[in-house]
Amino acid sequence: MKILAIGAHPDDIEIFMFGFLSACKKRGDQIHMGIATDGAAGDIRISDELKFTREKETLKGLKVLGRPTFLGIPDGQLSFALHSKEIIDSYIKSINPNLIITHSTNDYHPDHRALSKYVTQSAGFKCPVIYADTLMGVNFLPDIYIDITSFFIEKKKAISHHKSQRPKKFISAVSIWNGFRAAQCNAPSGSYAEAFSISKAFPFSDIRSTLPESPILRPFYSEDSDGLI
Repeated sequence: MKILAIGAHPDDIEIFMFGFLSACKKRGDQIHMGIATDGAAGDIRISDELKFTREKETLKGLKVLGRPTFLGIPDGQLSFALHSKEIIDSYIKSINPNLIITHSTNDYHPDHRALSKYVTQSAGFKCPVIYADTLMGVNFLPDIYIDITSFFIEKKKAISHHKSQRPKKFISAVSIWNGFRAAQCNAPSGSYAEAFSISKAFPFSDIRSTLPESPILRPFYSEDSDGLI
């Protein structure tokens, strides 16, 4: 499969969908990655210097998955910057993917929400779209869980390359958040999962068979009983 991941900011792919893409790459999928905005507003002061710094950090963070394309839309202005929708639509058409992964429609960040809307509109009937979990899972109801345990160390390493964004806070967050998603599947201690929802639009009503493996389901037993509870 040809899979396209589009994140709004230079560290979003690493935080929200790195494990999923790693699982796809391992099984032989072709991975394409796009970064919608330039990341220049990712600090107290907006600067071109920060833009170039974050691009370098992203190249390091995503090196194991491939080389991303930087679309260069102004950070924080994706919903109203001139030609944003046209830039994203043209990029998607140039890749012609079999599957797109992007941010949730109800994410906390306006750039994320705008990107989700543009991507969904562009995909139309051409290919399915799945939406990444929101930060810490707030107001997000997953349809699928992807086991990322074997890729979690690499995910933390990828996030750590974003030194301009004080990455320790995000590494701590994904440890809690992805661990919790695995726990929802009753996965063993030390397991990690990324969660996603599916855009259930005709003709892509059920695409689960095309996705990487979920955590292995285990029955939940009480400590003092041999039966299920």
